[in-house]
Amino acid sequence: MLLLPCQHACVLLQAKPSETDRKGVALYLEDKPVSVCLGCDHQPALHSQHSSLHPPLCQVQLTSHLLLLFLLCAPKKRMPLQSTLSGRNSNQVVSSQWDGKSFEQLRQECLQKGVLFEDPDFPAADSSLFFSQSVPVQIEWKRPREICENPKFIVGDANRTDICQGQLGDCWLLAAIASLTLKKEALARVVPHDQDFDRGYAGIFHFQFWQHNKWLDVVVDDRLPTVRNRLIMLHSASNDEFWSALLEKAYAKVNGSYESLKGGSTMEAMEDFTGGVGEMYETKSAPDNLFTIMKKALDRGSMMGCSIDISSSAESEAKTSTGLVKGHAYSITGLEEVNFRGQKVKLIRIRNPWGQVEWNGRWSDNSKEWDYVDKAEKSRILQNSTDDGEFWMEFEDFKRNYDKVEICNMSPDALDDTTKRHWEVNVFEGNWIRGSTAGGCRNYIDTFWTNPQFRLQLKDADDDDDVCSVVIALMQKNRRKLRKEGLDLETIGFAVYEAPDEEDQVGKDFFRYHPSKARSRTYINMREVSERFTLPPGKYLLVPTTFQPHHEADFLIRIFSEKKAEAIEMGTNVDADLPEPPLPSAPEDETEEEKGLRRLFDQLAGSDKAICVRELQEMLNGVLSRRREIKFDGLSLSTCHSIINLMDVDNTGQMEFQEFKVFWDKMKKWIMLFLSFDTDRSGKMSSYELRTALKAAGMNLNNQLLQLIGLRFADDNYDIDFDDYLTCIVRLENMFRVFQALDEHNRGRVRMNIMQFLLLSMNV
Repeated sequence: MLLLPCQHACVLLQAKPSETDRKGVALYLEDKPVSVCLGCDHQPALHSQHSSLHPPLCQVQLTSHLLLLFLLCAPKKRMPLQSTLSGRNSNQVVSSQWDGKSFEQLRQECLQKGVLFEDPDFPAADSSLFFSQSVPVQIEWKRPREICENPKFIVGDANRTDICQGQLGDCWLLAAIASLTLKKEALARVVPHDQDFDRGYAGIFHFQFWQHNKWLDVVVDDRLPTVRNRLIMLHSASNDEFWSALLEKAYAKVNGSYESLKGGSTMEAMEDFTGGVGEMYETKSAPDNLFTIMKKALDRGSMMGCSIDISSSAESEAKTSTGLVKGHAYSITGLEEVNFRGQKVKLIRIRNPWGQVEWNGRWSDNSKEWDYVDKAEKSRILQNSTDDGEFWMEFEDFKRNYDKVEICNMSPDALDDTTKRHWEVNVFEGNWIRGSTAGGCRNYIDTFWTNPQFRLQLKDADDDDDVCSVVIALMQKNRRKLRKEGLDLETIGFAVYEAPDEEDQVGKDFFRYHPSKARSRTYINMREVSERFTLPPGKYLLVPTTFQPHHEADFLIRIFSEKKAEAIEMGTNVDADLPEPPLPSAPEDETEEEKGLRRLFDQLAGSDKAICVRELQEMLNGVLSRRREIKFDGLSLSTCHSIINLMDVDNTGQMEFQEFKVFWDKMKKWIMLFLSFDTDRSGKMSSYELRTALKAAGMNLNNQLLQLIGLRFADDNYDIDFDDYLTCIVRLENMFRVFQALDEHNRGRVRMNIMQFLLLSMNV
């Protein structure tokens, strides 16, 4: 993170790309470097266009929140701090390129220069293939024109026969692409048709994926990994068609590498192709109307997949005697009811991305059951079936053999009503940070309450009922991309409570004595956990968590409601209630304690009757060492500097006795607070208790500030010793008092030029 003066003397906050994952203060746009002028809210690139808006000396506009962030910005560890977004699903499309250039800009540049595009963000190198292993064979990256004479982007129409699995274990992705080909409008968005190998060809292609509430336009070059002139990853059955291979490459780029695509849920890719919301059903415990739910979903354009669970890694991709493959992702492409010997039989059509490996039981391609179906009905049902791994089976056999069904609604429409309904959407981004907001599930009651909390108000019941339909979807972000750093999916879930009246973060005791009203069925290590609920109108508290405490991840939470709902993040207030210190007492009115402190003070002070920072350190360490209940190694010089900065009203760099007396009154209160949270008398307090401790001291902080303070002052066991606790609380009070003094009109915002800002930051 850099603080830079711009050409108008504004303070600019610039975040480098390498700091987008962990940074002390973060302002960034789509993982690209961005500089924001805090004086005029313009990016530097806009300065020349808006120079008339700048006075000769721009001034920084800071809220108390931003000021605290800046002045606390000297962390031991860096951390992600992200904005919290609220609103509807975003339809904005943004470029994924580091330089922000669009597909068309890059293509035109290449055409003008007469060169073929080479993607610097995803090079034709081993690093784009694997991160945990070396490439087992000699790979050649070739462009389609080097593989065949007359390559085509799409031959005819894109369809599910264009998708053949390569050497990568990403059948879940292939199943989702197969389902996508059945939805032409959705396919046209993911795979834009404004590109080919003919006119305008420049070796560059682009695809669009939904990522965390925004659409990314992902640009790739057309160099593909081959062995002996054959594609080794996803490819089309036709040797001259390349849309599916390039689509897989673009998706690998989004996730960091091809290897990052190994293993996954079909629903994950379905959501990235549609921006929809996913639901999962266990076939063995599904509702009785599962067939109806799935039929309505398919009729309304939803994408669906299914799979068979495995009990061990040895069963992965194992073929059963009935022709099904365990641990393999299938796409569901049709549901029908047929007349069979005078009875209605429910059938389901499934496709295996592998191709020829198919179900060989009842209602399979050549089974005798088809002989008893009317020819016209049989022709209608089978007319769209293929012989490339697609097959029919009876729905009861499906439930017996398959374990999971995944449904991704192309738009968030109700699946259990006969008419489509528009859902209202609230979206929030947040994170779990160890030591502050990574509290774990309800099993860990001491830290559970520190998780991010969201207040949801359901005002109006559904049109046809007296309850409110709600779908809550919790998604952890960027975990595939983080695999190369040794991080995988966290086990996540959420709970919903009836909300109490308070508007602030709800504390530990509430959760100790109140059961949840609803919750995710299980905690699971999937990218997204979603659940459908029917709740009476009222106010609710939503708490998303990882299963265990101290586990970090960024998350996106989406709340779908049939009627408009209000949702806010809790604990966002930043304020302080700091009473003015009492007037110092006259020497003759001093207590015995104050008289003892005066004698000690006079011994250290010189003729100027004041003590410097080292003398303050000696005095405080001497006094506190006699307090047996305080276990610490002494106050650091840095802590004592902060104390003098807080109390030195005349800017002498020293402390007079009257200033010391005021400080000592504060100190006694802070000691009492610290000891009340040092429950095991170890001389430390849990960093998860900081919110409560600071609130008792008169200061309310939001999650961003608590995360920063926790990572700045807590040790590896998420504890804060007395010295760091005192440094933290002294600096915070100093910053709040400075802000209140500068905010003369009580507007919650102050202005200063860069000189004033630097003086302030150096002094605090």
